[in-house]
Amino acid sequence: MTKLSKRENRLQVIKFALFSVSAGVIQTLVFTVLNELTDWKYWPCYLIALVASVLWNFTLNREFTFKSAGNVPVAMVKVFCFYCVFTPLSTWWGSALTDVGVNEYIVLFGTMAVNLTTEFLYDRFFVFRNSINTNKRAKRHG
Repeated sequence: MTKLSKRENRLQVIKFALFSVSAGVIQTLVFTVLNELTDWKYWPCYLIALVASVLWNFTLNREFTFKSAGNVPVAMVKVFCFYCVFTPLSTWWGSALTDVGVNEYIVLFGTMAVNLTTEFLYDRFFVFRNSINTNKRAKRHG
């Protein structure tokens, strides 16, 4: 596992949070368009929006936050595995909460906060654990 300084750890958290916010904007926009312009239930709107945000977030965090030159397909499979657990759970609790009257956007933002926290830890300590600071960008600024 790559040993990082306190400063590098803080920068990783900040970058991950900022990229996650941008992914959250994408997720919110896609969700809002689908939720407001279709008569679909919560779950299909959420799933489509989630996929769009995950692709965006993975791409940016791999390159800029974790600066990984590791095998992209392997990293994507690992992230896919995370979402094989997170997606059914978050879809279930999102549907359950909205079905009892909790506002869709409160559920969405709460779910996004859980996702940000759990995915950072998963990415940092599992997906990119052995490939942090290995890409060209890291070597140039290393």
